[in-house]
Amino acid sequence: MTDNEAVQALAALAQESRLRAFRLLVVAGPQGATPSQMAEALGISPTSLSFHLKELTHAGLITQERDGRNLIYRTHIDAMNKLLGFLTANCCQGEPCLDNTATSVQCTTC
Repeated sequence: MTDNEAVQALAALAQESRLRAFRLLVVAGPQGATPSQMAEALGISPTSLSFHLKELTHAGLITQERDGRNLIYRTHIDAMNKLLGFLTANCCQGEPCLDNTATSVQCTTC
């Protein structure tokens, strides 16, 4: 992950509605969620949610897939793991102190 990619991902998460939407998708797991499900759960308008989902998608943190007439959004776990790894790569004054799995999510349902 480059510095620019990390900044873009962190900027996308640095807004309350986007952070809440991202966390909702983490909880939804591989099943994902539709915009209508998310808007209802988050209590925000579909128009506002659409803007936030676009920002998260552009940052590479979530994916979008069409299923018939519905759009399904899911967390892009690999991108999240890369961001976590990037943020912790130089902990302990640059000395390796964690194995590679410690900086990634090992979701058994994903």
